[in-house]
Amino acid sequence: MLTPQQIELVTNSWEQVLPIKETAADLFYNKLFELDPALRPLFKDDIKVQGERLMNMIDVAVKALNRLEDVVPAVQAMGRRHKDYGVKESHYDTVAGALLWTLEQGLGEAFTAEVKDAWTQVYTVLATTMITAANEEVAPA
Repeated sequence: MLTPQQIELVTNSWEQVLPIKETAADLFYNKLFELDPALRPLFKDDIKVQGERLMNMIDVAVKALNRLEDVVPAVQAMGRRHKDYGVKESHYDTVAGALLWTLEQGLGEAFTAEVKDAWTQVYTVLATTMITAANEEVAPA
């Protein structure tokens, strides 16, 4: 579970990223495709549009960190959709690497070890929720 300090670190650092969110999205996707070029075909939409969606999704998640239970159903649904798009469990580690690298670039010296650990914990909670939902068998109606 997330500590109040982790939530505060993520929230405060995210506020510093928001003014450069377009650049952050570009950095993220460039790094993601550098780390694993095989992921590029999974993204059918314009990458700028995808970047906007990513930044909005992160913004919603960060703002809900004090009440994660409210966003769990949406995160689970996203995990199931990602599986349908061809996302594999191993891709989540690549995404984590690209996200942390992007935050480091955007935050510079403000990306301390504590901030990195807090973001890692938040990402782990969200990714685990998505992966678990993607791997659940849905019972026929």
